[in-house]
Amino acid sequence: MTISLVLLAAMAVMYACGVYFLLERSMTKVLLGFLLVGNATNLLIITMAGQAGIAPIVQDGVTAEEMTDPLPEALILTAIVITFAVSAFLMALIYRSWRLGTQDRVEDDADDVAMREGLPMQAEENEAAQSDTEFEERSS
Repeated sequence: MTISLVLLAAMAVMYACGVYFLLERSMTKVLLGFLLVGNATNLLIITMAGQAGIAPIVQDGVTAEEMTDPLPEALILTAIVITFAVSAFLMALIYRSWRLGTQDRVEDDADDVAMREGLPMQAEENEAAQSDTEFEERSS
């Protein structure tokens, strides 16, 4: 079994670019990254499937070694459907984000910034204040 170096190089470049795009803040770039990683995975499955053979139909005089394994094809079709569904969901999120805020960037949450800087989070402060108020109401 020989693996085409061109397919291997294309797959590596697609994975690298896809991961780079997935780490961006723009939802459009995240969508592009997800599509690149999905297509790179399809190339990986094709590459690992081996040499092409004849159709996997049992006939007289045809051995199992001459037939192509149908499992990689089924896995690729499943991966295409999953990639399509997640892409449609991401496009709906991008559209909704654009309609609400005319931008497709994900902003930092106040609690995330507080956690990164080592400050108490707003949700914890609100819970502490609420429990203090409930305790004072019960004691009086």
